[in-house]
Amino acid sequence: MGKNSEYGVKDLLISKKKCTFALKLVSMKRGVFLIEVLLSMMMGMLSSCQRASVPRPYGYFRIAVPEYTYAPLDGHYPYTFELSQSAQLQDVAGDGKGVWTTIHYPTLNADIHCTYYPVDGNLRQLTDDAMEFVHKHISQASAIPSRDFVNEDAQVYGVLFSIQGNAASPYQFFLTDSTAHFLRGAVYCDCRPNADSLRPVLDYLEQDIIHLIETLEWK
Repeated sequence: MGKNSEYGVKDLLISKKKCTFALKLVSMKRGVFLIEVLLSMMMGMLSSCQRASVPRPYGYFRIAVPEYTYAPLDGHYPYTFELSQSAQLQDVAGDGKGVWTTIHYPTLNADIHCTYYPVDGNLRQLTDDAMEFVHKHISQASAIPSRDFVNEDAQVYGVLFSIQGNAASPYQFFLTDSTAHFLRGAVYCDCRPNADSLRPVLDYLEQDIIHLIETLEWK
């Protein structure tokens, strides 16, 4: 072979080496690019984990409750107490044995249903009936703490039950002098029971019930 052939082979070998080097260089660049992409993805995942969203608690509309103002109860009832000026006392047809009334709160959409019975050897039965009404709400109650009331001067003895949870009747109570009078009360709100959203109303009614108990007098 002549010199031209020898130079042609050398040029071919040099060209192959250059191509091989160029391919390696491209491959390295691609590898670096892939590594950079993977690192970017990993950083993004870590960043998103650190910024994990936290669910916000449920909010409720603010319920405005009236001021605490009271006046003596007037009427033909066998008892008297200081009635909230935000409430209206309504007579309800009873069973012929007792006196049924409703303390209605128009701005709160709530009622306290009161039932009065004279005691005539039936105190145990009246007390058992009152306890049975409380126990009907056990399935919806998370707890039922109670508070005793004793007023020796007015001869008023009773218990207030706070039925916690989403119960239909969040408060119930009964009062008696143990010899002649017995009064039972139960709170109901005219809406779906939700203790959290109704908390301002329930707190207001609890204070009203306590005031009723502490000012109650038999006639």
